[in-house]
Amino acid sequence: MKIILDENLPRGLKRYLCAYEVTTVQEQGWAGFKNGELMTSIDGVYDVFLTENQRAEAPVF
Repeated sequence: MKIILDENLPRGLKRYLCAYEVTTVQEQGWAGFKNGELMTSIDGVYDVFLTENQRAEAPVF
């Protein structure tokens, strides 16, 4: 399972998810992307997007 963490989450969270393939928005060079742009970049590449945003835009399938 491929997981990507949003830039508003602590990077140290990765160590608790070590059973999975985990990266961060920053590591992908996507820091500062708007939610729609970020969701488009993530779609089809990652299985799970973890964020602390209360109103993250859901991808359109």
